[in-house]
Amino acid sequence: VDLDNINKEKLGSNKLLKPLSFILLFVDSTSEEKPFLPVYLTETLSDYFYQKNPRKAYEILKAAKVDGVENESLVKQLGGMYQNINVYNNFIPVFDKLFVSPINENADKYYNYKLLDTQYLGKKRLVHVSFAPKQKGTDAFVGDCWVNDTSFAIQKITLRPAADANINYIGGLTLIQEFKLINDSTWFLYKDKFVADIIPLGKSKLALKGRKTTTYKNVLLNDASTNIALQKTKKAEQVDVKENLLSHPDSFWKKNRHEELNKNEQTVYKVLDTLTKNPTYVRYRNTLSFITRGTKKIGNITIGPWFYWISGNSFEGTRVRWDLATNKGFSKKLYLHGYLGYGFTDEKFKGKIEARYLLNQNPWTYLHASYKSDFDNGQVYYDQLSTDNLFATGFRRPGIPFKFQRAEETKIEFYKETNSGLAIGLSASSKQYEALLNLPGKQFFPPTSGSPFNSFETMLRLRFAYLERTIVDGFYRVSLGSDLPIVDARFTHGWPGILKSSYQYNKIDVSVSDYVKLPPYGTLYYNFFGGKVFGTVPYQFLEIQPGNELYYYNKYAFNLMKRFEFITDEFIGFNIEHNIGNGLFRYIPLTRKLKFRQFWSAKGVWGNLSTENKQLNFVGNYPFKSLDKKPYLELGTGVDNIFKLFRIDFVWRVLPTEQSKDSETSKFGVFASFKVGF
Repeated sequence: VDLDNINKEKLGSNKLLKPLSFILLFVDSTSEEKPFLPVYLTETLSDYFYQKNPRKAYEILKAAKVDGVENESLVKQLGGMYQNINVYNNFIPVFDKLFVSPINENADKYYNYKLLDTQYLGKKRLVHVSFAPKQKGTDAFVGDCWVNDTSFAIQKITLRPAADANINYIGGLTLIQEFKLINDSTWFLYKDKFVADIIPLGKSKLALKGRKTTTYKNVLLNDASTNIALQKTKKAEQVDVKENLLSHPDSFWKKNRHEELNKNEQTVYKVLDTLTKNPTYVRYRNTLSFITRGTKKIGNITIGPWFYWISGNSFEGTRVRWDLATNKGFSKKLYLHGYLGYGFTDEKFKGKIEARYLLNQNPWTYLHASYKSDFDNGQVYYDQLSTDNLFATGFRRPGIPFKFQRAEETKIEFYKETNSGLAIGLSASSKQYEALLNLPGKQFFPPTSGSPFNSFETMLRLRFAYLERTIVDGFYRVSLGSDLPIVDARFTHGWPGILKSSYQYNKIDVSVSDYVKLPPYGTLYYNFFGGKVFGTVPYQFLEIQPGNELYYYNKYAFNLMKRFEFITDEFIGFNIEHNIGNGLFRYIPLTRKLKFRQFWSAKGVWGNLSTENKQLNFVGNYPFKSLDKKPYLELGTGVDNIFKLFRIDFVWRVLPTEQSKDSETSKFGVFASFKVGF
């Protein structure tokens, strides 16, 4: 990676960057049109095995040189398994978007072609062809290729996204693939080069130039060694890492590199070595990390996120919260975390302590224990805005009464993943609830042998995610998705008479979700879900359909439904979002230039509440409702990629048609959200 558009005079006179002015000595102002500074380099060396039918792929990462990165799961993503681009596919990935290949089965619908030249390579006659998109705004390439006139195999191809393609932050991009003839019969990829100009601040501003080169050597076709290697694998796609992956000396790399490093690539290691020893650079890097991630490492301890430090609501008034956690410096297996919160109006402390022990990273296996005493804000997703957040305070919709209950939960969980993609989770938890504001309290519920709002649950979780890609972030994993749907099932049993628990019940929850690529028509996300509660229990142990009381759009909730509005003990529903891309906007010059994107969404749930659970929970003058075997439906559309950062959703509450008379319920709403992507 290089820093591009370097202005030595401007950077040298900047007061903040003056302590780092020595790095300007490494700027290359002669090799290319614009001066650039090499700043980052990664190298990996692998053995790669592939079988087409049945499809199996196996990579052995033998060595890697990734300065500043010690995350093994991230290094795996930099290997050959996940970096391959096949130009023979109908669609070619460019970052997170799919472009129409010039060799697409229906390529004549998208491209104009022109014959340029013919040439011989040995005894093979090659035809030189150029291509360009037929329509403006299409996610397609301009470029050229050399094609063998008998086998129609590609010998070399150069691809560049069209100037008006709907992709963000890219000032220029070039993909070059070269093929060699093996055994005088098969054209095999031997060099893959990818160069991208990433311009987050504008074309004339400081930018990044990313360069990726992949080379292949010692290629064997239909060789017995491939079958022997693949027989050892436990997965259809498997990446194994050698123990000394990151510890090879320079002499090893000089001997084993396919190509020698050029002058600028050698400069990278000098720049990084100098910077990492500079206290000003280290301070700037840590400050930027603190602002963007929210957390700060102090030795073996991590503080933050800072955006939890202060927030507010009508019940607590001003709320402060302080988080403290261990990091990998303390232990690579054991994670400890806790927070303490305080509300200045209710004058109550809240908090949580938890411990997680990683038994294995591959397959993912852990033991987790936690104790929490705080407000119950419902399920919080990692990529959504939580209510216990500085920013959520400013996004709350007016006129909707706050609803608060305190939850005290003690939980222990064991989770184990298998090589087939099946994961098994076992957990036990004790929960105690206390209604505080605008929710029915214990006095409305009949006395029990224990406490009306206490439960003791055990849960079996089965999750199947075949060939799911993940990245480990500390002691947690982030899913990068799977090519097949992800199935998640939970079976819960409530036990009476344990730790003052009062109810016996059973719950089943099942969901099936996936991101489906539909090139050239964008991507489709869907989640089909359903569940049932067997038993008569207070509302906390039923299914409270997720509502949203913020102006910030929540992908996983019903945005025009209030929290605690609909209570169900049986339900089935769906959540669908289709991101079309530029869609109709590409036909309007202004919106095509602004790179607006189009989408639609639909969310619905059919639900019911038994007579027994209605009699138990519909007490006092509280706003609970039942769907009574009727559907709830929201439809939405809007504009995405506004200034490449924001999205606006227009949402209609279509069903049920019998709208509440209270002023809190809206048939239509406008929501904003923050979104960054290519």
